[in-house]
Amino acid sequence: MIPVLALAGAIWGIGALMGVPARARWPMLGLLYVAVLGLQVALPAGHPLREATGGSAAPWLILGGAAGLVLVYARWIRALRARVPPPAPAAAAAGSGGRPALGEAELERYARHIMLREIGGAGQRRLAAARVLVIGAGGLGSPALMYLAAAGVGTIGVIDDDVVEASNLQRQVIHAEARIGMPKVFSAELAMKALNPHVAVRPYRRRLTAEIAGELFADYDLVIDGSDSLATRRVANAACVARGLPLLSAAIAQWEGQVSLFHPAAGGPCYACVFPEDPAPGLVPTCAEAGVAGPLPGVIGAMLALEAVKWIAGAGTPLAGRMLIHDALHGETRTIALKRRPGCPVCGG
Repeated sequence: MIPVLALAGAIWGIGALMGVPARARWPMLGLLYVAVLGLQVALPAGHPLREATGGSAAPWLILGGAAGLVLVYARWIRALRARVPPPAPAAAAAGSGGRPALGEAELERYARHIMLREIGGAGQRRLAAARVLVIGAGGLGSPALMYLAAAGVGTIGVIDDDVVEASNLQRQVIHAEARIGMPKVFSAELAMKALNPHVAVRPYRRRLTAEIAGELFADYDLVIDGSDSLATRRVANAACVARGLPLLSAAIAQWEGQVSLFHPAAGGPCYACVFPEDPAPGLVPTCAEAGVAGPLPGVIGAMLALEAVKWIAGAGTPLAGRMLIHDALHGETRTIALKRRPGCPVCGG
């Protein structure tokens, strides 16, 4: 095979020196390959010319198959690049949102997104430039954070003041046995960076309060509330309304979960419009008090991430003004309409 490969190298090199374009040199190598393969098939075993060109067709077929795979991969990458619009000249160095343009590794990583016409290259660039804050790194936050990182959301903040406990591991899949006792935000950061090193993670080990919410939310484009505290939900809602931010909110209990997008700035209701008062003490037990099916937070948390991807990429119909309710025990999902409440003290109705 060595003489044939040397001849192929000579053809390529001499062609380059003579200024022959690559698109003309490739057919010449193709003809050489076909000629050698033909000799291996036509000549009897042991023939000197057949022996000089490898002695068997098998290695040439393997070489041809490998070259074909490389060419197919190269064409696939070029097709993905063609679907990603180039950045504006002023932003070419930094990319959209001050972030580097998508590299080859990221094009391959997000290929299944880019192939979706509802997302495409433009949507993936918007995901890369997006800043999403997730409240809670527990049952709902775990899958939401993992899928946001996998989807390529450029900056992901996570705020939680809790630590990983053994009882969390039945449903909080972002954590691990080895990280029991570690603050949840740092455990989540490790898992997200291990999944996708291309995203930036901002952990905040504290409880969300009205005193810090306004300043914190100013750094983000979308807030996801996966907390298990009614007080925290009201703080998040008030801060989002004040800043005109969309709030994706979810809740779970035993076998049932719900998801909605609250965004009064876009004409929809806020959380306080739908839930003007807290339920009576003991009426809505926590997961610790009533239990929860392990996979349920995964289902609802993944829905949170999906709605976030849709919102950022501008794909489909968001859950604004609607609430999706999933009954896992009976395998039923329904959607109900939500309306703004006249005189709402938070958004004004």
